[in-house]
Amino acid sequence: MSKFVIAKQLAGKKLITNEGEEIGKLVDVNVNEVSGKLESIVIEPNPDNATARTLHKSDGLILVKYNAVLAVSDHIIVDKKGL
Repeated sequence: MSKFVIAKQLAGKKLITNEGEEIGKLVDVNVNEVSGKLESIVIEPNPDNATARTLHKSDGLILVKYNAVLAVSDHIIVDKKGL
């Protein structure tokens, strides 16, 4: 059975790589209007993290494809290779 999470509960969660780096925090999600599937998440980058500074930024935010997300709990865990 799938566990449903209200999007509002995700706002502000820290995004951490599977190697323990804090990349930033979640500010928005992008959903495909036709299929209803989550396509990507929008992250406000952590300015103190070297990896976050190297990622492509649109308007100062980082777009992370949803297939890089490994787990969502107290934090959002992503595969660093998928960034």
